[in-house]
Amino acid sequence: METLVWVVHIIVAIALIALVLLQHGKGADMGAAFGSGSSGSLFGASGSANFLSRSTAVLASLFFLTSLGLAYFGLQQHKPAASVLDRTVVPTTTQPVVPSQVPGKNAGSKAGDIPQ
Repeated sequence: METLVWVVHIIVAIALIALVLLQHGKGADMGAAFGSGSSGSLFGASGSANFLSRSTAVLASLFFLTSLGLAYFGLQQHKPAASVLDRTVVPTTTQPVVPSQVPGKNAGSKAGDIPQ
């Protein structure tokens, strides 16, 4: 099922890119440059949308839904075991460790003779 969603997602993404690149902007016509607000549509500046803009909206909705589906599948497969904070070891002592108290370190050193 996840593979099917991936395939649909990729196809929708490519089609969405192609549709966006096929459309021209509002200022692409010469009439729009000189103040004619209805250069691209029959019903004025806020008229009905044409086939390309409606199909772009449909493909954008499909892209959104497939993205949500892929996020759901990813969440189901990779459930976190525990938080990083749950795996940390909290030291039981709050006393600082003096180098002379560490076994095997500083053998023959005079670090323990330094007054604190």
